[in-house]
Amino acid sequence: MKKKKYIGQLVSVKFTDRITPIYGYVVDYNDDWTLMKYNPVDYIIDGYIIFRHKNIEGCRRDTDEKWREKVINLKGLQPTDKDIIPLTDLETILKYLTDNFGVFQVYTKSETACYLGQLKSIDKKELVMDDLNPKGKWEGQMKLRTSDIRTIEFDTDYINSLKLVSTTKPTKK
Repeated sequence: MKKKKYIGQLVSVKFTDRITPIYGYVVDYNDDWTLMKYNPVDYIIDGYIIFRHKNIEGCRRDTDEKWREKVINLKGLQPTDKDIIPLTDLETILKYLTDNFGVFQVYTKSETACYLGQLKSIDKKELVMDDLNPKGKWEGQMKLRTSDIRTIEFDTDYINSLKLVSTTKPTKK
């Protein structure tokens, strides 16, 4: 996928192991990750999604994507340089998201299960995160293999809503 030509444009990305393509504006990318302003459905922008370049089947920019882009641009929701975050590596991404957005959501190989929280610690093999449940309560820690992380979402309506109802913060250790 030649992403440079897609910077600032709305595309759909299909994965070999995922049923639903990901739609969004390409904001930035490197060899391992792509950051998109997330377009989950119709003409809605809902935060951001970062995906690992693993199992990509293809990238598309046809009539549907161009039409979505036209409508979203008319709403003034196209990406700007302010949307760029550091994509150096997984640790840098998650530290930045924890420091600047508070909570992020990760998906592993299954697109049906997700994990919300903030970075506690990370090394090459394991991510430890403070776990935020669907009711906005902090429930201890969760461990995930870093190699299993496929997508990361942040600044979405769902995440921001849970942050509003979350009453206690995880303790820093």
